[in-house]
Amino acid sequence: MPDNNLTIITTHVNADFDALASMLAAQKLYPGSLIVFPASQEKNIRNFFIKSMAYLFNMADIKDIVFSNVKRLVLVDTRQPGRIGRLSSLLKRSDLEIHIYDHHPDMANDIKGHYEVVRQTGAAVSILTGILREKEISISSDEATIMCLGIYEDTGSFNFPSTTEEDFMAAAYLLSKGANLNVISNLIAREINSEQVGLLNDMIQASSFYNINSIEVVVTIISTENYVPDFAFLVQKMIKMENLNAIFAIARMEEKIYVVARSRIDEVDVGAVVSFLGGGGHTFAAAATIKNMTLAQTEHKLLESLYKTVKPKRLAKDLMSSPPIMTGPDVTCRDANNTLTRYNINALLVAEKAAGKDELLGYITRQVIEKAIYHNLDHVPVKEYMSTEPATVEPDADIFEIQKKIIESRQRILPVIDNDKLTGVITRTDLLNILVRQSQQTTANLPEPALREPIQARTKNIVKFMNERLSERILSILRDIGRVAAEIGYGAFIVGGFVRDLFLYRSNEDLDIVIEGDGIAFAKRYAERVGARINAYKKFGTAVIIFPDGFKIDVASARMEYYKFPAALPIVEMSSIRLDLFRRDFTINTLAVQLNPEKFGILIDFFAARKDIKEKAIRVLHNLSFVEDPTRVFRAIRFEQRFGFSIGKLTSRLIENAVKMNFFKRLSGKRVFAELRQILEEENPAPAIIRLNDYGLLGVIHPSIELNKELIELFNSVKKVLSWYDLLFIEESYMKWVVYFLTLIRSCNKRISGRICTRFEITPRFRRIFCNERFGADKCLLWLERNLPVQNRVLYKRLSGFKTELILYMMAATKLESVKKAISHYFARLRYTDILITGKDLKAMGLESGPIYREIMQAVLDARLNGKLKTLNDELTYARKYVSRFQSNSNSCDDNSSSVCCDHS
Repeated sequence: MPDNNLTIITTHVNADFDALASMLAAQKLYPGSLIVFPASQEKNIRNFFIKSMAYLFNMADIKDIVFSNVKRLVLVDTRQPGRIGRLSSLLKRSDLEIHIYDHHPDMANDIKGHYEVVRQTGAAVSILTGILREKEISISSDEATIMCLGIYEDTGSFNFPSTTEEDFMAAAYLLSKGANLNVISNLIAREINSEQVGLLNDMIQASSFYNINSIEVVVTIISTENYVPDFAFLVQKMIKMENLNAIFAIARMEEKIYVVARSRIDEVDVGAVVSFLGGGGHTFAAAATIKNMTLAQTEHKLLESLYKTVKPKRLAKDLMSSPPIMTGPDVTCRDANNTLTRYNINALLVAEKAAGKDELLGYITRQVIEKAIYHNLDHVPVKEYMSTEPATVEPDADIFEIQKKIIESRQRILPVIDNDKLTGVITRTDLLNILVRQSQQTTANLPEPALREPIQARTKNIVKFMNERLSERILSILRDIGRVAAEIGYGAFIVGGFVRDLFLYRSNEDLDIVIEGDGIAFAKRYAERVGARINAYKKFGTAVIIFPDGFKIDVASARMEYYKFPAALPIVEMSSIRLDLFRRDFTINTLAVQLNPEKFGILIDFFAARKDIKEKAIRVLHNLSFVEDPTRVFRAIRFEQRFGFSIGKLTSRLIENAVKMNFFKRLSGKRVFAELRQILEEENPAPAIIRLNDYGLLGVIHPSIELNKELIELFNSVKKVLSWYDLLFIEESYMKWVVYFLTLIRSCNKRISGRICTRFEITPRFRRIFCNERFGADKCLLWLERNLPVQNRVLYKRLSGFKTELILYMMAATKLESVKKAISHYFARLRYTDILITGKDLKAMGLESGPIYREIMQAVLDARLNGKLKTLNDELTYARKYVSRFQSNSNSCDDNSSSVCCDHS
């Protein structure tokens, strides 16, 4: 092409991959054209095409272009005169032919072209790719890679809301032409250097929150002497990390001010906002480069634009469906399900007429009703499983309030109340349609809502908190777990009680790890790394890692559970972390912390667990929780008393329903006993036993067990006795729960005790304690109460045959202080009394071995117990006298009195 007939292709300053890709595509449409950057391009772009793909571009430096020789100007990825640098001077020429290929929304000061292809897509190169395809212009694999890279970057790997069908089609076509996804992935997944990390931290710390027309907008302002590449990338990183709706980042770098804006909601059109600053972009992504203004001036102008541009929120009265579809409290689950099907809805308000108005009682969801029917509870009235005390809004409530109440209250449906009149409802789907702009989404025939809805988990970086609260060993183990999981492509999380107790400031080193992947495979890999061994359970996808010093870690594959019938053991399926947490018993146990290196210490809270911990509330995750697993009732009571929490009103009503429906009869006795045993192992089980009685659950143990004043006093007495015994610091261990269980069944005779042990499948070892030895202990206690005081040897003889738990039970059961003191004396002074004399000593005295040896040693022990002997010499002297009397046959005492005779010699 002659020098005086140039076609040049250009784009906006600070060109990104989409701009680069669009120029390459345009070059194929205009053979012989030159690619000219309007200014210094971003470093990653320059390095990329100069070092790797420069041969594809027919480039020229802007300094070498004679502007008067330019006949045609081709603009890609922009129409803004302020964004093409020195080339904007060409626009003054009337003889200049302008062609435009752009995907940005129309703006008032757009350049007008002689030929324009403009439509809103995620990436400008998607438009040009479609044209190349229509014209059947060949594309090499390297060219396809660059063009596809532009699509991936500008659509956020197809995650940005601006992504369109045309972007997908263009990418698919480029893949068919050999686009290399490995190259694309490496360039898109850019690592952040130390300077960028520092800048990102400054951006987060400098964030200011503005409420503009009920929309929360973040503005952050930073300053640096040097130009930092990938500033837009850092802004995108921040909006994800901080879970922001809209952000405007203002940065002074070198002598210029850069504004990068991102939005995830319709109400904030960042392209329109930034246009007031001379920039441009899309509804969800925009940028501007500003000269001759200070940071303060830029911020002021930006805020002015925000207040003019940000749309006000839509209100409840604009979103609600009216009139609301309702059902009565006594309608059966079967009939309510028919109503849901008839109207193709997923939730029903439950109301009844009162004083001529519909009085709202609660709501019930399709999920709950279908589970109830699955468990053959279709005849039960909906009032038994409805959620009560629902959050409500007034007609003028904005989306912030609607979103907060639906998400934080975990409601499927939100009633709208106007002057005590029920006027309409807003469903979770209504809200989602606005938040994610899915206007065509319907609620028919979708999966279970509690599992389906893409509710954003609350996240928080708690690394500093973990460093303060956890030991070096535990922190090291958790980091190692994350590293090993990352090596094999799995996600690793610490979950459950460990995380809960972290926020309750309670010590807990029981590590429960959930792996998004094969938990057993991970456990094997980790155990090899640290020199531990594992026990694996393939049926449940779980494993226990056991360290050489005995420390254990429980590992499970992320899973979900479903129940074939009420009280059944769960059927386990592989799942994700969210579904794994959803299967858990209570919201407070659904916290998880990510362990993979890149996200180590990020707390995940899908179900408002931290809110319930703060409010000290025990709440189930869904209304049929106790139908599926009635043992959760016992855990609810145990956690309530352990933490000083309260069972939520709805959860309490669901417990009452489970008792009324007698779901516990289907539970195996072994499962009931396992939960009861854990309650009895608590520091103070008495309040939990009282709560069991409040709900009518002591009858699950046996109908004859009644809570009365005497039993409560007995439990309190056990607590005092055990506290006293623990202060003795005796190394011998004992089972606290056994003492409490002995107390609980004290009123039961041998026949009833046997039935209880049979029902609970108690092992023979403990059955002997509860059904036989307990009654011997009761007789011994009665004897002591009638015969004290007695000599030490007698007290020793009476008590030494009983296990520690039985003796503590006797000490707690007696009301006589003298008996308590006697048992205390036995534990403190007598129980571990031993003699020093041996059989060899007796043989040296010339005594033939036989039954007499045991008799002499018993006599010596009796004398030591009674305080008559202190040393080995005392025992030898005493034994010689005893032997002398035995040999002379001078002692005519009977077997039971021989020792007494010696005592009094």
